[in-house]
Amino acid sequence: MGFTKKADLSPSAAHHQAHVTEDSIAFLKASTAAADRICPSAPEKPPRKLLISPEIGDCIFARKMTMFHFLNCAILTFGPHAVYYSATPLSEYDTIGTSIKAAVVYLVTALVKLVCLATFLNVSENDTFDPYQEALKALIGFIDVAGLYFALTQLTHRNISQNHKFQAVGLGWAFADSVLHRLAPLWVGARGLEFTWEYILQGLEANANLVLSISLAALGSLMWLRKNKPKSLIPIIYLCAGIVATMPSITSYLRLGLGWHFPKVVGFQLFTSLVMAFISWQLVSACQRPSL
Repeated sequence: MGFTKKADLSPSAAHHQAHVTEDSIAFLKASTAAADRICPSAPEKPPRKLLISPEIGDCIFARKMTMFHFLNCAILTFGPHAVYYSATPLSEYDTIGTSIKAAVVYLVTALVKLVCLATFLNVSENDTFDPYQEALKALIGFIDVAGLYFALTQLTHRNISQNHKFQAVGLGWAFADSVLHRLAPLWVGARGLEFTWEYILQGLEANANLVLSISLAALGSLMWLRKNKPKSLIPIIYLCAGIVATMPSITSYLRLGLGWHFPKVVGFQLFTSLVMAFISWQLVSACQRPSL
């Protein structure tokens, strides 16, 4: 079996083949350049990097901090009501219905007070203490006492004791007051970009109001529901009830008449609420003792 040997190209044929190859490469380059001029190819874009500017990062951080401040103030304002309900026998006897009824009575009472204040009080241009206006405001404030009387004596309650009844009524009363007077300012102001202690102080004021409301409900229970109370304690019960009922006018005099700042007024309310709670507890305990 034989093999055929490939014939070598002559010098002229090799030169011709190299010349043809160079012409083909030049033609391809020219065609590619013309195609690029007619339809240029888009340049390759570098991969996009998702970067957040320092200004946007600071804004997001500020929003998170303001929401955190709002949650803290809201817990300080409304949390003690839930803690008091769950930590006392009120939750065991399921007195939430009594608290809701008392809250509804408070809303109606607040509406009546608002109409009376708008009808009989004059709007003063300067923020000063007017004895006549404050006396009239204190007189209108006794509408709260009438509302508590209705909530304690006229509403139908479950078969619960008087101690649980006045606690449930006072709790619902205080919670409705906090929602009506502090929820909207808290939602608008506590989420602001500028930090302020005002809303923390309002939360402390709501805690003092909770104690005062339960104390007033306890004193009202002694006045209207307790029949066999010692006669020597009756003047003290009415005096304490009058002090608690006029507490808004007292704090107004401290702010406008004496020029106390809000933190000092809140401290006075906290101290007074603790004192009145202690006195009310002692009066309730004294009235529960069997008479000799």
